[in-house]
Amino acid sequence: MTYVLQNVVFPLDRAEHILPLYVALETPENGTSAEPVLTRTQAQVPAHHTLSLSTYFNAFPASYWRHWSRIAEVRLTVATHGNGTIQLYRSSAAGVSTLMESRVVTDTQTTEFAAQLDSFDDGGWLWFDVTAGAEDVTITSAFWTTERAPERLGKASLGITTFNKPGYCRDTLSALAGAPELLEYIDRIFLIDQGTDIVADQHGFAEISHLLGDTLQIIRQPNLGGSGGFSRAMLETMQRPESEFVQLLDDDVAIEPESIRRSIVFARYATSPVLVGGHMLDLLNPTRLHAWAEVVDEAPFMWRPVDDETMPHDFAASPLRSSPALHRRIDADFNGWWMCLIPVAALREVGLAFPAFIKWDDAEFCLRAGKAGFATVSMPGVALWHISWVGKDDLLDWQAYFHARNRIVAALLHSEAPQGGTLLKHSRRVDLKHLMAMQYYPVAVRAQALRDVLSGPAHLTQNLPSALATVRAFMGTFAETSSYKDPKETPQTRLGLQQFDRTIDDAPTGWKLRWLTASTLLRLWFHNPSGSSNEPEAEFEKQDAPWWRLTRYNSVLVNAADNSGKNVYVRDRAQYRRMLHESLALHRQLKREWPTLQKRYRSALPDFVSPQSWQHILEEKV
Repeated sequence: MTYVLQNVVFPLDRAEHILPLYVALETPENGTSAEPVLTRTQAQVPAHHTLSLSTYFNAFPASYWRHWSRIAEVRLTVATHGNGTIQLYRSSAAGVSTLMESRVVTDTQTTEFAAQLDSFDDGGWLWFDVTAGAEDVTITSAFWTTERAPERLGKASLGITTFNKPGYCRDTLSALAGAPELLEYIDRIFLIDQGTDIVADQHGFAEISHLLGDTLQIIRQPNLGGSGGFSRAMLETMQRPESEFVQLLDDDVAIEPESIRRSIVFARYATSPVLVGGHMLDLLNPTRLHAWAEVVDEAPFMWRPVDDETMPHDFAASPLRSSPALHRRIDADFNGWWMCLIPVAALREVGLAFPAFIKWDDAEFCLRAGKAGFATVSMPGVALWHISWVGKDDLLDWQAYFHARNRIVAALLHSEAPQGGTLLKHSRRVDLKHLMAMQYYPVAVRAQALRDVLSGPAHLTQNLPSALATVRAFMGTFAETSSYKDPKETPQTRLGLQQFDRTIDDAPTGWKLRWLTASTLLRLWFHNPSGSSNEPEAEFEKQDAPWWRLTRYNSVLVNAADNSGKNVYVRDRAQYRRMLHESLALHRQLKREWPTLQKRYRSALPDFVSPQSWQHILEEKV
């Protein structure tokens, strides 16, 4: 029997701006460019042109299949019409391309290639090119298959958690309804709607719901954050005998249905159950990849890409074939829950999400699952489009509370570094930067985060439905939280918009950084600021306003990261003194009590991630 591992697909909307993720049309000298995509599964190669499938979505990530499954050989089947040549290529872990086999095709025919996977463990992809002769060649279908049966055959349930993103969710459901080849692998679609702008009220929803039928189940509940919504989807999935996996999807995304199918197929074939994570492509810059494989560094207990210099990566500027760093097999510690498939077996063994509301619930779960033997595979060719963190101010708004609290809680649960390693030093430094940059609101909510951590693990479940309202209530007392959206009402600045050469990195380092920090902290402690908030001194674009540039001003106007408005930062010595003292005291206390807190949180973990605990939370709050 033949099993399809990966279909060759083309863009759903045939949009030219995302073509580099699917095809690469090599135009000869004096040739003319053409639109190669005909349908979802068909493409045309113009005469004397070469169409390469050495692309993110259509190359076959051989090294991942070699390492994580028992498959020893894969077959490529290509159906074509016209006269030309098909070339099968492979790459090494270093990104060196090698022609494996070439076949001449004529008229209408189906061509098969066999490729052994025994030399792909450290890295490498497989792909094919089609070169047309004097006339066009049409690719009518192509797919990668195996004759080996999967290790498991269960379906997946999808868990989509949303809060007032109904348009995105409607579009996701529409894409799912239009992908019958994917729905064969889906047991249920659980849409956990926690908002007030309801998905079911969207135009066109009734038709989509009719197409999906009983597969779609809408669940309404209060806003318990991502962890509350995803845990609800986990609980519902655990009650479905046919569901062997739960596929978590964020709400503000655009999906590639074939990616979801691939993640399920890969999970079925994994030698032992694994979490299968999807990569994040930028919704605003669709060929730009922001997340490939991520790890949590032990000492600072902070997430980062495995290779900081590789990400983000723009496939329009640097195709897969000419990007050697993307040909290595890279292992991950965790994958964001914008797209992550989790085996039900892992849920039964390690529990559900910890009640984080948002932030760090995905990383903490993957670390917990990893310790129990469920590895996380961030799978190439499996991705969706999501608004990247580059266009967000989530370290400055109410989310700063959850960033701080949940990172520390995750470290208490998983870090083996004495007293959290350099985490508390790094956390204290974050406060100092905010204070020197006149950003008092994030320091206030971060202080609340530390107080909550010090109170013990019980606050996680007690505060789950109220933490957001609590930290948002701080906003009214801080000037920088008010955004000016109307240019006519925005304050004028004395010095105007500041211009900087972004190709030059002028950030202070070494002794210059230490001197700037120390001298600024002392100056702000002893000297009252001058100037007026009604007339900020200067204006900055968000990317031009790091803390060390703002230290020389007493008031500034800064554009929001998403360009939705402008905020005024005003220096306040009394606020600065009080918050600096509080931050230093809280971090000292946290360091002193770290061993005790670590025991308390680790002891409480099995209870507050258990299905029974989440069932109680949901019954109490819903």
